[in-house]
Amino acid sequence: MGPAKSMTTTHGDDRTRWIRRFHPAPEAETRLICFPHAGGSASYYFPVSRTLTPRIEVLAVQYPGRQDRRLEPSVDNIPDLAERTYAALAEEWIDRPFAFFGHSMGAILAFEVARLIQARDGRSPVHLFASGRRAPTRYREGRVHRYDDAALIAELTRNGGTDQRFLGDAEMRAAILPLVRSDYRAIETYRYVPGPPLACPITALVGDSDPQTTIDEASAWAEQCAEGFDLRVFPGGHFYLDAHREAVTDAVSAVVAVAVGGEFQRGGTS
Repeated sequence: MGPAKSMTTTHGDDRTRWIRRFHPAPEAETRLICFPHAGGSASYYFPVSRTLTPRIEVLAVQYPGRQDRRLEPSVDNIPDLAERTYAALAEEWIDRPFAFFGHSMGAILAFEVARLIQARDGRSPVHLFASGRRAPTRYREGRVHRYDDAALIAELTRNGGTDQRFLGDAEMRAAILPLVRSDYRAIETYRYVPGPPLACPITALVGDSDPQTTIDEASAWAEQCAEGFDLRVFPGGHFYLDAHREAVTDAVSAVVAVAVGGEFQRGGTS
């Protein structure tokens, strides 16, 4: 019996709403599909797209409720978000070799979308990059989605990654905080459901002083792949990649090139 097919359908404009293609590269052999963090948007990956194009075509997922999708209700649970992202990707964007890169909440979402593709379509990304997030089996109780506005702002400030000008403006805060709270609810209520490991290698990337992910918790991503695993540790906290974007994109480019060639090259601590 072949893999079960998804019953989820999507309309043509769903692909336009869900996927941002900042620098089209139709001749690129490989795509890197990027998943933003809680409260983040597709534009976070614009510099990654600019750097990797045209060697790799970069796509970024745009979740509902932000930027040009700000009038749409956000999705406050990972299973539904994974289903809808899968539907948007499956009909058009995974027609060539593709890798996934997800940061924080985006790492878990990328993982769950990869599981759907593997179960339903019998294929997988050539590589999964899980950044700034502990492995799905490493649970911590989270209550940020229950914080009042002041405590939520303090949490965002502590972690970085949110422009302080937005948090300082009352109108922008009113728009941002419900969205952020919804995303935190999605990731904090997420529970891993055991299943087959991914067929692709995984690289976990983490900052050495990330309060949300220890090196041990990041290393546990090795449990989720049937073949090669690598751990890359960078100086910095939860948003280490803001300061090390060039090193991260260099690593991604090198690993994807080897993966498309049919091999996995172990890297090491950066």
